[in-house]
Amino acid sequence: MENFKQELYENGYFRQEELVFWDCDRDQQVRVAALLSRLGAFAGYDYDARGLTHEVLWASREVFLLSRASLRIHACPRAGDVLDITTWEAGPKAAHMRRNYEMKDQQGRLRVSARTDWILVDPGTRKILRPSAFTAKPLLASDRPLDCPETRKVVLPKEGREALGTRRVRWSDLDGNGHLFSGNYGDIIWDALPEDLQARAPREFQINYSREAVLGDVLKLEGFRSEAGYLVEGLGPHGSCFTALCAF
Repeated sequence: MENFKQELYENGYFRQEELVFWDCDRDQQVRVAALLSRLGAFAGYDYDARGLTHEVLWASREVFLLSRASLRIHACPRAGDVLDITTWEAGPKAAHMRRNYEMKDQQGRLRVSARTDWILVDPGTRKILRPSAFTAKPLLASDRPLDCPETRKVVLPKEGREALGTRRVRWSDLDGNGHLFSGNYGDIIWDALPEDLQARAPREFQINYSREAVLGDVLKLEGFRSEAGYLVEGLGPHGSCFTALCAF
């Protein structure tokens, strides 16, 4: 939106954004893909504001890739809503660097909260690095409370799966790293969901990004309906690319 507010603080970043029709489904509810897109974008805004642009990190051979995300939708945002979106670092855990988010409306009500886990990668070799190897700046932590489930491993049972079709990775799916953009997984998942679930806004969503998918890859999509929600897996040429849980 024009004249948006933004603020950089010691361990985080704030920015105001308006949801437009493109962000939403036919019922004008925000798409999960739009929320996932903002997780990546706001992590980038935070680092950009500190002078650590994608180009700077790439030249240092230290880039972050999204590994897991967990969202809780407290009240589903809609087209035209203006959200105050805040992100902050939540410290390293094993091989992951954690980052949290809150999205509030103009009355200060919490609409969406999210947790993410990132891995540090050498973009040339694709070797995974420990968070302690990051040299661009100190990695900060915060004990600020967040009303959102922890990220976790999402696994589908081997038996009882439904075939949900296939999806080829197209040119428009790619991001600046040359692989399937993390936000686009949300649309791929929703297009594959059983019809009775597609128009429903989830109360929680979990996704694990396991392998990069690149141009021309064909993802075999499989689903499983459980008590916890509907599980989806995308299998690529070299194994699982993602698993996700949609809880309604």
